[in-house]
Amino acid sequence: MVRNVIGGIIALAGAAAAVLGPFLAWYGGRQGRHYRIAELFEARGVTGAGTGVWASLVAPFAFAALLTLIGLALRARPLVACAGLVVIGFTVLWMVRQGEAAGSLVVGGDGSGLGPGVAYSAGGGIALLLASVVMRGRRRRFEPAPGPEGDGYGVYGAGYTGAEGDGEWYDDRPGGRGEPGPYGR
Repeated sequence: MVRNVIGGIIALAGAAAAVLGPFLAWYGGRQGRHYRIAELFEARGVTGAGTGVWASLVAPFAFAALLTLIGLALRARPLVACAGLVVIGFTVLWMVRQGEAAGSLVVGGDGSGLGPGVAYSAGGGIALLLASVVMRGRRRRFEPAPGPEGDGYGVYGAGYTGAEGDGEWYDDRPGGRGEPGPYGR
């Protein structure tokens, strides 16, 4: 239970960082919410055209946050891991496309290079993956398999009455049920 609580806290912090990331500067002072999702998949790549919030990088990160909340509610580690992969995947894809458009990616202290939004998004994705590792998830409940034809004796058969009973089983070892042996029964 403690692992689920700690994993849940890490997952919520990662999802919050991932959703906050597009509202911060990503490259050259331009916020992540100004990059269209379609630009990541088009041949022309990243352009200077703006977009609405739900057609921008906010949408996949909000979807990942929703996936995280569902995963935490169901205690499903794979959903939280999938949310982390969505965040990291879109962040890396944006970095590749931005690097192609700009010729290279730089980290500048004057605000001309990669901004804190990329760090928040990448860190949020890593935190989601870490949370999926920390979480224990659901415990599986195993029920014993029924015996043959439900005779109540399981795999031993109908003649088995247990260790103390006189069943139909015969043990031919010395001291077994067939003969008393040197010390009796």
